[in-house]
Amino acid sequence: MSIFANELVFTILFGLCIFGISYFQSEKVIDWLRQKSLGSREYVIQKLELMFVDVDHKKLTATMLLLSLGIGFLVFLLVWPNLIVGFILGSIVTYFGWQAPKFLVDYLFEKRSDLLVNQMVDGLTIMSNGIRSGLSVTQSMERVVDNMPNPIRQEFGLVLSQIKLGLSIEEALSNLGNRIPAPDIQMFVTAINILKETGGNLGETFATMVETIRERQKIHKKIEALTAQGVTQGIIITCIPFVLMLVFFFVDPGFIKPLFTTTLGIILLFVMLSLQIIGGLMIRKIVKIKV
Repeated sequence: MSIFANELVFTILFGLCIFGISYFQSEKVIDWLRQKSLGSREYVIQKLELMFVDVDHKKLTATMLLLSLGIGFLVFLLVWPNLIVGFILGSIVTYFGWQAPKFLVDYLFEKRSDLLVNQMVDGLTIMSNGIRSGLSVTQSMERVVDNMPNPIRQEFGLVLSQIKLGLSIEEALSNLGNRIPAPDIQMFVTAINILKETGGNLGETFATMVETIRERQKIHKKIEALTAQGVTQGIIITCIPFVLMLVFFFVDPGFIKPLFTTTLGIILLFVMLSLQIIGGLMIRKIVKIKV
């Protein structure tokens, strides 16, 4: 009876807090909800289009709803009849399920950008040889498109298409820099735009850029080798509590049942999850070194 009373009080207080926040901060809450829902969907669509991936908006929306509301409702049913725990866990799973495609496309876009930067070494070498043999910048880029695979073929091909449609070289290259915010791409765009205005030896500039990118890649690989152990340790430390929870759940469910059925257990569960998230972010911040 006391447990039921505690849960009833907790439910009432939780509902009053939500009502108060919604009432006094309704505009901010609506904007936040829109950003986390429709904003995330538009972000995913934009990133996929930047990677030259055809997107069916209806199918993407249905997939994101299935990953969020579908799995969240499934979690709610699994913990039935614990309404409070089911609602909280279902809401958390729904939120992270909706945000998961955003993190996935960010990861894929970053990998694609890294691959493009790696291809810039060979691409700039081809352009440097073309400039030295008397070709223009656009003609040298056409040689890159003809001789190299994606994604550099797609990006340089789009630049050439925009130039044919009437944009200047500077504008088309600036669009490339806006699509791919990698430092090496920015250096390539800035160098061409400056030399087009002031004059200079593009062939030597491209050769210098190739050496700069190669040295930067060496440093990146060295940093990855030095931080690989820290990354692995962070993953293991983050996963250990969840693995132990699953082990106890299958070995002795009654041992961890109070963690999901009592008010104190729910509070401790949220504290544990919060500390896990904070610890994971701190480890990621420490081992991720930008050059």
